[in-house]
Amino acid sequence: MKRKWIRLLIILILAVALLIIVSCKPEKRRSADAKPTDAPTTAPAGPHTPAPEPTTTPEVTRAPEGPTPEPVDYSVVQPNEIGEIPIVMFHNFIENLDETTDDEFTTSFQEFEELLETLYNQGFRLISMRDFIEHNITVPAGKIPMVFTFDDGSSGQFNLIEENGKLVANPRSAVGIMIRFHQKHPDFGLKGIFYLNMDKELKTFEGAGTLDERLSFLLSHGFEIGNHTWGHFNLETAKDTLQIQETLGKNEKRLREIMPGVRFYSLALPFGGKAPQELADAVNKGDYDGVAYENETIMAVGYLPSVPSIHIDYDPTYVRRIRSKGKIDVKFDLAYWLPLMTRDRMYISDGNPGTVVVPTGMEKSVAPDKLNGKSLVTY
Repeated sequence: MKRKWIRLLIILILAVALLIIVSCKPEKRRSADAKPTDAPTTAPAGPHTPAPEPTTTPEVTRAPEGPTPEPVDYSVVQPNEIGEIPIVMFHNFIENLDETTDDEFTTSFQEFEELLETLYNQGFRLISMRDFIEHNITVPAGKIPMVFTFDDGSSGQFNLIEENGKLVANPRSAVGIMIRFHQKHPDFGLKGIFYLNMDKELKTFEGAGTLDERLSFLLSHGFEIGNHTWGHFNLETAKDTLQIQETLGKNEKRLREIMPGVRFYSLALPFGGKAPQELADAVNKGDYDGVAYENETIMAVGYLPSVPSIHIDYDPTYVRRIRSKGKIDVKFDLAYWLPLMTRDRMYISDGNPGTVVVPTGMEKSVAPDKLNGKSLVTY
């Protein structure tokens, strides 16, 4: 009997133990497979690498200004952002070429209108001198940047007329024609730099309005102005530094008297004359009568397209230009160069100003120190 009770006690103990084991298994499974809803979502406190402090530099997270460029198929567009950029030099514009004896430096308004159409259809797009210097090329993918320069400030280039009580650009001037063309083709650009001789005073862009009003009109429409010396002085004949400082600084000083806060930053050499080598520093920058001047580009009369400012061969003290077509064809003028400015030699934009895209093997022509944060891409 005693043995029977012992067996019952053992069976009872085993049953209780089994019941305890079975009841504990679901809790263990829940602990292993699920996280409690109130569990912390961050790592527990203790030694760790602190998270970086929130940045206060907006450039890190700021979206790029303007629309993000669409991806470009390089095999189709074939960008070459180390190719040549044409910088065109204009002088005089008149209605009828039969009325001038100047064979080389005068263009008719009709020819200029036709030229704009030709350039547009061939894929050229205007950029400013400032954008050329800084290599801020924003023309669309597949297009060729071009710079327009105008020397001497003639009325055919630009003059104002009064219309309904307002001063407007004469439609029969280069600027008037460009404004009208830009209204038709806004993607062509409305850019150009005018190199002035300030000693000409009101003869500069002769027409309605004061000189201040004339220059203000140009600047407000996206054009630029540059130094062409006081008196159209041929720097090749300079005898000393003081002579150079006077012709450049006096021009600068007169501009600031008329338009405080505005300065020249580019020089076009009258007659294409370079100063003697020992005087070259005074051409680049100097001071006259308390007014400082500095030329970031010095433009030649030239006969070739220019390399871009990021090219290893770029020389800002002598930037090449191409003269516009005159009354007669002249070797190396724009009419000569247009059929030669093929896509295999010219600057072809990738459409993204933040990158410099060149065919493989041409990256050696890019000056790394001139990229200014832009990415160099080869394909």
